[in-house]
Amino acid sequence: MADLSTDVRTIRGIGDMRAKALAKLNICTLRDLISWFPRRYEDRSALKTIAELAPDEMAGVAAMIATPPTLSHIRKGLDLVKLRAVDETGTLDVTFFNQSWLKNNLVQGQTYVFYGKAEGNLLRKKMANPVVEAEGRREFTGRIVPIYPLTAGVSQLILSRSVRQGLNACEDILPDILPDDIRLAHQLCRIGYAYENIHFPETMEALELARRRLAFEELFLFTIGLRRLRSRREIVEVPPCQDVDMAPFYASLPFSLTGAQKRCVADAMADFRSGRPMNRLCQGDVGSGKTMVAAACVYFLVKNGRQAALMAPTEILAQQHYAGLAPMLEKLGIRCCLLTGATTAKTKKSICAQLETGEIDFAIGTHALISESVRYHDLGLVVTDEQHRFGVGQRAALSAKGNSPHMLVMSATPIPRTLALILYGDLDVSIIDELPPGRQPINTTAVSGSYHPRIYEFIKKQVAEGRQAYIVCSMVEENDEMPDERKAATAYAKMLQTGPLSSLRIGCVHGKLKPKEKDAVMSAFARGETDVLVSTTVIEVGVDVPNATVMVVENAERFGLSQLHQLRGRVGRGSHQSYCVLISDNKNEETRARLRVMVKTSNGFKIAEEDLRLRGPGDFFGVRQHGLPGLRVADIGCDTKLLQEAQAAADALLAKDPTLASCPATAARVTELFTQNADTLN
Repeated sequence: MADLSTDVRTIRGIGDMRAKALAKLNICTLRDLISWFPRRYEDRSALKTIAELAPDEMAGVAAMIATPPTLSHIRKGLDLVKLRAVDETGTLDVTFFNQSWLKNNLVQGQTYVFYGKAEGNLLRKKMANPVVEAEGRREFTGRIVPIYPLTAGVSQLILSRSVRQGLNACEDILPDILPDDIRLAHQLCRIGYAYENIHFPETMEALELARRRLAFEELFLFTIGLRRLRSRREIVEVPPCQDVDMAPFYASLPFSLTGAQKRCVADAMADFRSGRPMNRLCQGDVGSGKTMVAAACVYFLVKNGRQAALMAPTEILAQQHYAGLAPMLEKLGIRCCLLTGATTAKTKKSICAQLETGEIDFAIGTHALISESVRYHDLGLVVTDEQHRFGVGQRAALSAKGNSPHMLVMSATPIPRTLALILYGDLDVSIIDELPPGRQPINTTAVSGSYHPRIYEFIKKQVAEGRQAYIVCSMVEENDEMPDERKAATAYAKMLQTGPLSSLRIGCVHGKLKPKEKDAVMSAFARGETDVLVSTTVIEVGVDVPNATVMVVENAERFGLSQLHQLRGRVGRGSHQSYCVLISDNKNEETRARLRVMVKTSNGFKIAEEDLRLRGPGDFFGVRQHGLPGLRVADIGCDTKLLQEAQAAADALLAKDPTLASCPATAARVTELFTQNADTLN
């Protein structure tokens, strides 16, 4: 008998070819398949008459084919199938592009349902490329239809049919991991009903019942997993740190810390003295001074006779941290080193020896800090920069180099506090919510694509004055397919190089580049060897280039506000006035409202709150701490009440049964979810 970990190829209708295509979406098992939830739905249940069709509306109509379908070869790569359909109210001209097989599949005299965008005028109605199926079939018309995220080689039809097969195969084996008393107390449907109606809802009410059940289950399991992570941390004891005179550290700074920075340092000091390992998230806007909080923590721990390590996600960031912190800390008697993949074998050997004997107090580096050959004399503090670029597993690997070291995680992604406590549920949260005085606001505008010529002229003017610019292009998605970011960025860079910015030096960086190639392009930009850097969002967390004063974001509506805020934070780091230009041709009022928020405020926390309100947390979960299971159904922006219910239910269950002995299915699923993402619950 099949179970949920069964390979999808065992399901009737999924052979090797289809399984290979599904694997591109990480759909390999029966559970993966039935958990690939639709990203939206189209209600195609109601049909109109031809006369009722309004221009530009998506609608379905049942009509009889009145003329034999004709096939025309217009040019290479373009075939048209045309036909005329009729009902008792009028006629509809239908055209299909590059679907030549329809000429023989569609039969004159038979009735079909056509679903698509209506065009034409009152007298002559048209549809181009509608979905079409025989009347009464109801696979893609006449009902609420799921629309799934896709990839090349997987169509909506393939995915929908595969999911149907998957649901049929696991009808009798879906475990209901919510205890019955919790399910009944919160009026939740059974799991079989939930999966059936999240994919193939009979009504909108059935869809909402299914969504509520699956969202509650996600939040319930997530809460239990996080509570267990935290309770394990609270059991561990470490020797409490002694008080340290911080006056020499503060006196060495060329500026005073802000109130928010002092508060974060005080939080950390209290943790160090508590006798429990610190596990703290320090989050604040770009430029809010998180690194100085980290430096104060390093000073405190080293003066307590222990070592510290700071791990950055890229070599270039590690180098920047070293250049900023080492000179200052070495004057205070703290011996520092830089360890990255680029460190020569001879230097690395020397550094490793000094770390093992305790001659080096503070190591700054990349993943090289967790390589097998690196051993520490007494690692007491681990700082990770840009939390969401690291897996929990990598954090754990660095922790394992010491005896339950204190952990400080820095993130420049402002997240509303309630959401931060969920995302980083195994961490305590400190927030730096004020910027150091004297930072110039970034001049932000939102314009349409018609401004391109002016924008390119402005970039040329800035470069002539010695400045540099970023252009971020979102990955263009077609046919709901997962985008190829490499093509989008490289094609754009080529267009600029041969067209409007041909006089400038243009670099291009995207996520498909190898880390060394990415570092090389970014380093060249940082050194001023390129004028314009065309990029996908890989620069969202990246190099500090004080000379860059222009940030242009194409198709800005495709990004979350918090992401746009992060991108904007790449400029405005030097003494020159900086500019951010958000380009969007989207006329949707909600989209325009979101972009207006960016123009009005530069406060990352206000923007994050607004993003959560307008768009839900998808954007945040795109940058979440890897290693915690993501939420596929629940929307923290809208499901706050459900979250409170799920948390209360989880806490009540854990209070009554801390080991979940009475709920083995729940315990197994929590462990499975968290260990799939990181070795945190092993």
